[in-house]
Amino acid sequence: MSEAKLNIPKHVAIILDGNGRWAKKRMMPRNYGHSQGSKVVEKICEDAYNIGIKYLTVYAFSTENWKRPKEEVDALMKLLDSYLDTSIKTSQKNNMRVRILGDKTGLSDSIRTKIEALEEASKNNTGLNFQVAINYGSRDEIIRAIKALSEDLKEDRVAVNNIDETIFSQYLDTRDIPDPDLLIRTSGEQRLSNFLLWQLAYTEFYFTDVLWPDFNKEELLKAIEYYSKRNRRFGNI
Repeated sequence: MSEAKLNIPKHVAIILDGNGRWAKKRMMPRNYGHSQGSKVVEKICEDAYNIGIKYLTVYAFSTENWKRPKEEVDALMKLLDSYLDTSIKTSQKNNMRVRILGDKTGLSDSIRTKIEALEEASKNNTGLNFQVAINYGSRDEIIRAIKALSEDLKEDRVAVNNIDETIFSQYLDTRDIPDPDLLIRTSGEQRLSNFLLWQLAYTEFYFTDVLWPDFNKEELLKAIEYYSKRNRRFGNI
C-alpha cells in the first residue's frame, strides 16, 4: 500500500521500549541505548508530521521507572534536562507544540521550570502536537483527576449529575487532546504498562519486535499500514 493511499491516524501513541536491550546487544551500557533512543524520537517527530499525523504521544518515563538503578535514573533525568535545554529552539524551528504529561511535582525544580517555559513558548505553534509522558502512570493520572474533580464538587464548581466521560476527560493530563487512534509498542512486549488506560479504550494496537533505537519511518509506515487495514467499528455500528 502506497503512502498516499494510507488512512493516516490523527493521533499516534508510542511506548518506547528496547533501549536497554539494544545497548546490551552491542555490549554498551543501558544509558547509551537511552541516548540513541532519544535521537530517534526527534526523527520520528519529523516523519510523523510529514506523513500527516497531527498528534504524537510518547511514553518516556513512567512512575514505576523510579525503581530502576539510581545510576540509570540519574542518567535519564540528565538526558531529559539536556533535551529541555534545546527543545524551545527546536519546537520553534519545527512549529511544534510540546506538552508534558504526568505528575510534574515528582520532578526537580530545574526540570519543572524548563517544562513550564517550553509549554508556554510552544503553545501557539500550529504544527505537530507532541506529548511526552514523564513521571507518568495512568492509574496515578486517574487518581489525580478524581481528587481534582472531588475538590470542584466540594466547591460547587461541578454538579454530580453533570459528570460524564467528557467532563471527566477534562481532568486528565490529556485534556483537549484527542484519544489515540493507534498505539505502537516496540521491542516485542505486548502490554500497556499503565499507559493511557482511559484514553486507549478504542485504540488500535500494533506490536513490533523492533527495538526502539532501530525504529524509523519505514517501521512507522508499517504500523500505519496495519491501522489502515483495520475495520474500525465502535459498539455495534
